[in-house]
Amino acid sequence: MQGFVPSQKKQVFPISSSLKDYLIRYGYYQELPFHYDDLLRFTISIPLVDFNEQDTFWETVYYDEKDQKELFKQLTKIYAILKTDGDIEAMEHLQVSRIDFCTFGNSKPFRVRILNLLNDNYDHFYIKKGDASRVYGLELENILSPNYINYIVYEQTLVIEHIAGLPGDLFIKENLEVTEFNRIRIIKEFVKFNERCFIRLLGDMRSYNFIVDITPDIEGYQYRMRAIDFDQQCYEGKKSFYLPQFFKENNPLIFLGLKYMKKETIKQYQLEERSMFTIRARSMRTRLRLLIKSMAVDQISQESKVYQLKHELAAHHKTDRFLKCISMGEILRENLRLVFDKEFKQSILI
Repeated sequence: MQGFVPSQKKQVFPISSSLKDYLIRYGYYQELPFHYDDLLRFTISIPLVDFNEQDTFWETVYYDEKDQKELFKQLTKIYAILKTDGDIEAMEHLQVSRIDFCTFGNSKPFRVRILNLLNDNYDHFYIKKGDASRVYGLELENILSPNYINYIVYEQTLVIEHIAGLPGDLFIKENLEVTEFNRIRIIKEFVKFNERCFIRLLGDMRSYNFIVDITPDIEGYQYRMRAIDFDQQCYEGKKSFYLPQFFKENNPLIFLGLKYMKKETIKQYQLEERSMFTIRARSMRTRLRLLIKSMAVDQISQESKVYQLKHELAAHHKTDRFLKCISMGEILRENLRLVFDKEFKQSILI
């Protein structure tokens, strides 16, 4: 229940040739009609507020009229590539209704709202600077988690579909006053989410970096926590950075665990999550092996952070198998092998 602050602003790492080869093999690398930097040529920006007139840290941007028509056409085409594999028939009843820009955070993303003219329904997608850490994080999510995220990479531009759900900070603020039965389900999911992040070394999962997907069930609700930001995949050197339990923003969930969970129950849920990790990894072993092979030779962090993390994990797991690692990819490989060998040491949640 302590806080943690990253050591410095996250460094952006370019898409390497080995990662590009992997993305081409599995269909994530596709030519796009423009790059991230093209969206920076807006002429006006207006702060975007929510329904309560609170600042959202996003700005709605506007472009020169002569450029906007072509830009919107290209963005609609990108949405078609993302959602329908480029079927142009899907573009006929779609149009861009708004573009928002966020200056908060590392990636400075653009959020594009697409409107369906047939029913006034809308969807979003995001355009960000290409960052190897984020791409590895997205792909590990697709391979090792129960979730799937569609994305496209082109040179140093990244396009990601919108992940629907209630932002974690809003969920914690407004949705914890539920029945005891649902509270137990919430903390059960947080235990599993905490374990997933620690196993695959996804950092900075404080409440505003994940969403909660709520599904009505026969009795009560089912909850699933999903990461929405992946730029801290295997980047920081401190072990606790990969455990959502250590972020003060998540403390209300820890307090639920203290109230409703016994250590034996928590251990059971952690073992269940590790078992599912093993099943997913075995079903996609070739893809996972190729991804880790690329990751092992890629630079996605600094040498000092690699040194710190391998020593902290060696101490945590009480093994020297991490000490020979020279990259974050190699550290992740050893972390996963411990799960497969049933030698992974649990984190103590309460």
